[in-house]
Amino acid sequence: MKFSKYLLFLLLIAFIGMAIYVAVQPNSFKISESITIHAPKSVVYKAVADSTVHDRSNFWKSSETLTTETTHPNDSLIQNYTSGRIKTSVLKWTFKSNPDGSTNVTRTLNADRLSFMTKAKFALFGDNIEELTQQFNTDLENLNTEVLKSMAVYNITVDGVTDYGGGFYMYKTISSTGSNKSAAMATQFREIKTFMSSHNVSASGMPMSIFIELNTENGNVIMSNAIPVSENVLIAENSTVLSAYMERTRAVKVTLKGNYTHILEAWSTARKHLQDNNLIASEMSPFEVYKNDHASLDNPADWITEIYIPIKERELVNPIAL
Repeated sequence: MKFSKYLLFLLLIAFIGMAIYVAVQPNSFKISESITIHAPKSVVYKAVADSTVHDRSNFWKSSETLTTETTHPNDSLIQNYTSGRIKTSVLKWTFKSNPDGSTNVTRTLNADRLSFMTKAKFALFGDNIEELTQQFNTDLENLNTEVLKSMAVYNITVDGVTDYGGGFYMYKTISSTGSNKSAAMATQFREIKTFMSSHNVSASGMPMSIFIELNTENGNVIMSNAIPVSENVLIAENSTVLSAYMERTRAVKVTLKGNYTHILEAWSTARKHLQDNNLIASEMSPFEVYKNDHASLDNPADWITEIYIPIKERELVNPIAL
C-alpha cells in the first residue's frame, strides 16, 4: 500500500515537472524557406494560388489545411495554415523576379499561438520545427517540379484542310538561323507595329510569318513577318516596311499549343499529313499565324501557333471526256 502511494507521489511529481517544462517552452516559432524556380513570377504565383482550390497532393502534405486570406497577385499570398500539431497560423508566400527571368519563392510560417497540448506534443515527440523545415523544403521542390512540368506541356493538332481568307498585310523580309528566328521575329514585328502606329494603320488580324524558304531540319529561314491590315497601304519607295496581298487559299492547317520550340515537330506533322493524304503543296509560300501574343503570356504552354501549307486543288475528271 505504501509502495502504491509512493509510486503515485512520484508520478504526480513527474507530471508536475513535465507540465512546468512544457509551460516554459516557447509559445511561438518561425520557419522560412526559399527556392529559385526558373519560371516567370506570374506562373509560379498561379501554381500556388490555384493549389489552394485544387488538389494539393502534388505540392504538400494532404494533412495540411490551407485557406487564403490575402492576395497581392504575382507578389505575395497570405494563408491560414493548420496541421495535425499546429493551430491555425499565418503562412506567407512571397515571389520576387530575378534578372534572368527566374523567381525567388519564399514560404514563411509564423506559428505564434501554440497551445499547451501542442507544446506537449513537441516535447514528447521531438523537434517539430526541424521536421517542418524539411517538409517545407520538400514542398518547395515539389512546387518547382510542378511549375516546370506545367510550362513544358504542349500538343500538336492536325486540323485538316481549311480555307484561309487572305487579304492585305504589312511586312518586312529577313533571313535568319533557326536559333535566332524568334528574336528576329520579335524585332521585325516591333518595327512593323511602330511603322503602322506612326501612319495610323490598324491591324485587322494576328501577326504571321510567311516562309519564302524554310529548312525544317534546322529551322533556318527566309521569311516575311507580317501583320494583316484591312486595306492596301501606299508605301514610300524608301520604306523598309512594305505592303502586299495574300490570295485566298485552301491549306492544310496544324495547330501547336505550347512552347514555340516545338515548331519544327509541328511542321513535320503538317508535311506528314500532306504525304499520308496524297495532298500536294502549291507554289504559294507556307505560313504561320500567331493566335495570341506570346510576349504577353508568361506560360509558354498557353501559346498558340497555327501552321498553314497551301495546297493544289484536286483536278476534276470530266466524265464526257471519258
